[in-house]
Amino acid sequence: MLEAPPDTARESPWTARLKQGLARTRARLSGLFGDRAIDEALYEEIETALLASDAGVEATRFLLARLRERAEGAGTAENLRSVLRAILVELLSPLARPLELPDKKPCVIMLAGVNGAGKTTSAGKLARFFMDQGRSVLLAGGDTFRAAAHDQLAAWGERSQVAVVAQSGGNAGAVVFDAIAAARARGTDVVIADTAGRLPTQMHLMEELRKIKRVIAKAEPGAPHETWLVLDAGTGQNALGQVKAFDDTLGLTGLILTKLDGTAKGGVVCAIALARTRNPLPLRFLGIGESAEDLRPFAADEFAAALVG
Repeated sequence: MLEAPPDTARESPWTARLKQGLARTRARLSGLFGDRAIDEALYEEIETALLASDAGVEATRFLLARLRERAEGAGTAENLRSVLRAILVELLSPLARPLELPDKKPCVIMLAGVNGAGKTTSAGKLARFFMDQGRSVLLAGGDTFRAAAHDQLAAWGERSQVAVVAQSGGNAGAVVFDAIAAARARGTDVVIADTAGRLPTQMHLMEELRKIKRVIAKAEPGAPHETWLVLDAGTGQNALGQVKAFDDTLGLTGLILTKLDGTAKGGVVCAIALARTRNPLPLRFLGIGESAEDLRPFAADEFAAALVG
């Protein structure tokens, strides 16, 4: 029987927050195990819990098939929990590739996503993350449409003590171009370019994203070095359509999943992983909570443990 990775003696504050954030998702699954027989009723309850947690039909079928294959010798449902956790780690591990930014100054990271996904907040949190690594950061306010975006990004810049180039209204590409030029002049390590939210069906706005990316490439050859889609965990299975549409438009290099603390749908990560088995798209960061520290790199074993207990 395949064993799940062992628990560490002491969990980090981030792990504790992750478990707390996924508590609503985990509650659907954790109560199913224990000192009971492994039978069809248990499998049906696991299936229901996975679907309710928004793992999706295909990922739920995949997980149940693997679980049945490896259930022999488990003995009790409690032991089956470890088997499920190990299967989850196998499924999610391709999403957990280490982030290695190129040795460029400035390295440009472009963020995209639908309205309300948490792009600006994620930009601010990323600034803190890279600052904590000893990198200098500049925030570029490419969201020139939303009235509060300028003030929100400025507040994050002040909180993390990083420079911000932004303006309300005007051309988003021009703002990002100026930001990259300023970063180059200052010797800044990382530019994080925020963009306005848009739906994949808004073709003229998706075309604008392509234009912004082309402007970034003119400002800094080879940039953007990373292009990440910010997803709201509460979006559920719609996240799959968003990933495809934005990937087709921009050629994504990674994902950020936000607002895990406000949803019972953490299982969507399983659906994303299964949909991209041939061409995995790294899940770079998870966002839980509103503080600057509530954004951390994705780890498959940590996430699986928080999901099933």
